[in-house]
Amino acid sequence: MLPNDHSHALLVGRVQTADGPSVVTLRDGRVIDITSRDTPTMRDLMERDDLAAHVRGAQGTDIGSIDDIAATSTEAPTAPYFLPPADLQAIKAAGVTFAESMVERVIEEQAAGNADRAQEIRTRVQGVLGDSLAGIVPGSEKAMQVKAVLQKEGLWSQYLEVGIGPDAEVFTKCQPLASVGWGASVGLHPMSRWNNPEPEIVLAVDSHGRIRGATLGNDVNLRDVEGRSALLLGKAKDNNASCAIGPFIRLFDDHYTVDDMRRAELTLDVTGEDGFVLEGRSSMSKISRDPDDIVAQTIGRHHQYPDGFLLFLGTLFAPVQDRDAPGQGFTHKPGDVVTISEDRLGSLRNTVRLSTTCPEWTFGAGALMRNLAGRGLLA
Repeated sequence: MLPNDHSHALLVGRVQTADGPSVVTLRDGRVIDITSRDTPTMRDLMERDDLAAHVRGAQGTDIGSIDDIAATSTEAPTAPYFLPPADLQAIKAAGVTFAESMVERVIEEQAAGNADRAQEIRTRVQGVLGDSLAGIVPGSEKAMQVKAVLQKEGLWSQYLEVGIGPDAEVFTKCQPLASVGWGASVGLHPMSRWNNPEPEIVLAVDSHGRIRGATLGNDVNLRDVEGRSALLLGKAKDNNASCAIGPFIRLFDDHYTVDDMRRAELTLDVTGEDGFVLEGRSSMSKISRDPDDIVAQTIGRHHQYPDGFLLFLGTLFAPVQDRDAPGQGFTHKPGDVVTISEDRLGSLRNTVRLSTTCPEWTFGAGALMRNLAGRGLLA
């Protein structure tokens, strides 16, 4: 679960205890509950000007070793167990931020969600595009030249518009408190027959637009649903347990900076009960839009987030490895174990189920406020 340099990492997260959700940090392999009247939620912690200093100096209660809590953070957890490291923050996601994987979005659209047609269209699209998208800057003169060529070939797409045009695609991935954490089930809508994980860096941003840290996320993607129509994005992206985040937010400090995040190399491992193994990578160095630009397009005078937000930055990964039949590519099966890893952020592990068989989301903002009030944590 932990970063390779975890002895230097300033990590914060959330754990479900017998009393309720608690804000925690990690010290020498021990999970320390630092919930207080000053910082009853992760939202409140992220708003602090003295964030790093506060976490280092906060008094807390030892609630167990990371190994012990990981052992109870299963698909049927018992307290204490890990929660996603976000509570009242909005959960946002940027799409089509990597030009190389953008091609797969075009293929989904051209195939109208039909996996049988994907390989034929892939060959045609790549024949036209070649390496014209390598190093392209969205909104640049070169991007507009590529747009003109693609329009002439009849291959222009709404995905290309947000991929190489000036405006980023930013959407709501799920409601506050609806994501799941390390060890939990992650859900697929049962209507989907063509889907995949999306390994991503997730930024923790406060209400002032300051990027305070980073973590890992799985932006579960239903390729057939979104491929039928971009207007089905909400149905494709926001379902019960379809958003996993964690295990911890690594705060930016002298040991880990925004530039370290920009150099992140993510790895993905999917292991199925049928013996199938899929491996993938996503390199942040190849992102087409700078994270600062995506944050600026999300928050500003045009849109405020008084509780801050977590922002998925998109992925380079687009699976084409066949699983069941030639030319049909990859799709999930229930029981797949998905592990997303990055040396400086640790690893996020979840088991794939149908959204209809994952535990229902029942603990919302009202329940959290009542719990915190009952514990005397609301000033």
